[in-house]
Amino acid sequence: MGLPAMTVEQRAKALAKARTARRALLAEVACGAVSVAEVFERGRQDVVGRTRVVQVLRAVPGYGPARVAALMATCGVAEKQRVGALNERQRERLLRSLSS
Repeated sequence: MGLPAMTVEQRAKALAKARTARRALLAEVACGAVSVAEVFERGRQDVVGRTRVVQVLRAVPGYGPARVAALMATCGVAEKQRVGALNERQRERLLRSLSS
């Protein structure tokens, strides 16, 4: 079963909707309304699962590009890894590193 054929307008509308949802998720992480653990739990949801781990970690206050890159390297997470593709061990390592 393949994906339904979409018109150019439908694709543009779907892309805008996904970007808005992703922006809202990252804003919630930045203000502390949603924790990284909660984001990882919701990783099976479409928009959350397709968000890159780097984006989520950079949204955490106090974590910039260098700190996030070092954290991901020590936890064995690829730079382009998406939240939905994280395995349990990677999630545990990231959460443990964030809490310490």
